[in-house]
Amino acid sequence: MAGHAENEFGQPVGVAVPDWAPVPPPDVDTLAGTYCTLEHLDVDRHHDDLYDAYSAAPDARDWTYLPVGPFPTAQSYREWAVAAAESRDPRHYAVIDNTTGRALGTLALMRHDYANGVIEVGFVMFSRALQRTPVSTEAQFLLMRYIFGLGYRRYEWKCDSLNEPSRRTAERLGFTYEGTFRHAVVYKGRNRDTAWFAMTDGDWPSAQASFATWLDPANFDSEGRQLQPLRIARA
Repeated sequence: MAGHAENEFGQPVGVAVPDWAPVPPPDVDTLAGTYCTLEHLDVDRHHDDLYDAYSAAPDARDWTYLPVGPFPTAQSYREWAVAAAESRDPRHYAVIDNTTGRALGTLALMRHDYANGVIEVGFVMFSRALQRTPVSTEAQFLLMRYIFGLGYRRYEWKCDSLNEPSRRTAERLGFTYEGTFRHAVVYKGRNRDTAWFAMTDGDWPSAQASFATWLDPANFDSEGRQLQPLRIARA
């Protein structure tokens, strides 16, 4: 069996993690990239842009698999954003398009487990203007790079098992599917079987190299269309 050692009794045990110590909490306020900047969610700075971006969608389908929303009024979104901005876990970030300076979506670091070096990305609330763009991919990359740079060993992605777009995105970004937890959550009055994906610190070096290649401006034509797709070789 791969990935194990044996103790003095001949029993298989996990490989040693020498000099392990708990990791620090994520506390950065700004992460800057080529196409976007992540800023710790601030209602006064980000609310208007975010609500305008979400309101531009012709329907509410983007909220179906999220535990919150849709938000019918600016005030209803503000009430949620105020609480989200004050939260430590989840810790929410606004995604700022560097070209326009406008906030077009949010995502969060959640379920912080400092003792074991595990954290999850969630509450991915990307407006239509952000979806399927280099900005959306770089936003995910910036959080990954920050977390693995802090020494975390495992970065998780979870979603409703019926949320096919989220599953495809997780795989495209280099997460590995690990199974489905049945009857894991009740939200919006319905059951959720939760699909689990993860990336480990062993996966990260090849993933980081793939992201760097894909995000290079030379990989996009004059209209911003990719020339080569993102391909991440899993360790």
